[in-house]
Amino acid sequence: GEGQVKLADSHFAELNRLDDELLEEMESGDEEGFRRTLGALLDAVRRLGAPLPDDALEPSELILPSPDASMDEVREMLSAAR
Repeated sequence: GEGQVKLADSHFAELNRLDDELLEEMESGDEEGFRRTLGALLDAVRRLGAPLPDDALEPSELILPSPDASMDEVREMLSAAR
């Protein structure tokens, strides 16, 4: 819902680390950790990414959940992406 951003390859290590944390928290059912890490992941994308114009439609390697997404919604997103 926030549009697309372009990320340099050099930022993927940080984003992958946060993604791994998010998956671990989902697997353990850690709702508080999930909320914290999801916020950190989305903040990192906003901070590190360069927004594309609103009328741009580029192929996406990643689709991120909304900040208020539940663990079940994120699980559903991940299973649909496989």
